[in-house]
Amino acid sequence: MTDRISPALRTEALEQLLVEREMIDPAVMDKFISNYENDVGPMNGAKVVARAWTDPDYKAQLLADGTAAIKEMGFSGPQGEYIVVLEQTDEVHHVVVCTLCSCYPWPVLGLPPSWYKDPAYRSRVVREPRAVLHEMGLDVPDGKRIEVWDSSAEVRYLILPQRPAGTEDWDAERLAGIVTRDAMVGVAEVQA
Repeated sequence: MTDRISPALRTEALEQLLVEREMIDPAVMDKFISNYENDVGPMNGAKVVARAWTDPDYKAQLLADGTAAIKEMGFSGPQGEYIVVLEQTDEVHHVVVCTLCSCYPWPVLGLPPSWYKDPAYRSRVVREPRAVLHEMGLDVPDGKRIEVWDSSAEVRYLILPQRPAGTEDWDAERLAGIVTRDAMVGVAEVQA
């Protein structure tokens, strides 16, 4: 009988029960959810990338000490204690995975997507990254080296994508609008 009840309905019933028993405060839950939807998420990472694209000094700082540079922009917290930033280049393409679980830099990327936590992605991208990236819609040229970086509880990675041609006159706000979470994980490129 329970397999006919949707997950959304189950979640709502559980929340109501916890509120009735005064085990959670709905205002606190609303604030927590709003925080991850509006304040923590890929838009934070997009702002970091856009600033790096428009400010060479900040880019150098970001590549030297990602955690401090990201914190300077006000983005820190759980899962963001130590972030290394890797720059995409014409010679090398970086992609991030967490083979053990789903360690992910929440302060700059928000909640991890379901595919990132999927065992198939976690195991295959290490063994056959070019094939996995192709399946995800990204064809990395044969002459370009692919480096796979395994996040852990100690270190998480953020990819600094290559800035697309034709965006040289764009300001940071406009640039942030084209940066995607997938590009900051390395499974996509930023498109103008």
